[in-house]
Amino acid sequence: MKKYQILFSICVLIFFNSCKQDSLVVSKIEGKQIGIKDSIEINQDFEAEIAPFRARLEKDMNTILSYAPETYTKKDGDLNTAIGNLMADIVFKEGNYVFNKRTNKNIDAVLLNHGGIRSIISKGNITTETAFQVMPFENNIVVVAIKGKQVDSMMQYLSQAKRAHPVQGIKLTLDKNYKISEALIQGKPIVKDHTYYIATNDYLYNGGDRMRFFKPNDSVYYLDYKIRNAMIDYFKKVDTISPKIDNRFTQTK
Repeated sequence: MKKYQILFSICVLIFFNSCKQDSLVVSKIEGKQIGIKDSIEINQDFEAEIAPFRARLEKDMNTILSYAPETYTKKDGDLNTAIGNLMADIVFKEGNYVFNKRTNKNIDAVLLNHGGIRSIISKGNITTETAFQVMPFENNIVVVAIKGKQVDSMMQYLSQAKRAHPVQGIKLTLDKNYKISEALIQGKPIVKDHTYYIATNDYLYNGGDRMRFFKPNDSVYYLDYKIRNAMIDYFKKVDTISPKIDNRFTQTK
């Protein structure tokens, strides 16, 4: 497959309006495509210089961290999926360790987005590359302190989205018309004036996927901890993963 590079040449005419001021005016822009052949000669000196770094990177990416007994995909459930539950559980566990150390507080719930899961986890060995495939983005964990009233808005968002957005610490049940019949945080009803600490990522905190209920807030805590790194840390601790579809986000028929 050919690749192309756009080469622009800009011709500039210089007009002298006076002896005191010069004016530069673009008179014409020309562009053409120059084909780059697959047989471009490799710079051997450069290749030799980067070879050790490439070898180290390949070794790191292929390091076995854990094992998956099944193949997990974000299409394997209606309102919650095994891989989505795993992602939310990882953010809750690994993120709370950092959050608690810094603030002496605990995360109440986690909300991520279904679209943020970019790959399956295949049956077999889980490597560092697996984490990069599932989460290729540089998203960091953010913990937002919001009141119960905004948590209610979050639940309404989930009921209307009708997607398996990954959650943890939440039990949300919808009726057959997608109306909320039960909404709990840590197994308890939501108290409107209570402050809840919700972990998410920086993309969603800034309004991604139309999640606008995180602002305004009482406070926000940036953990400087990538979700991908949290996944890698978790996989290193677990010999075999065992995510499951459960009743955290369901609909009664």
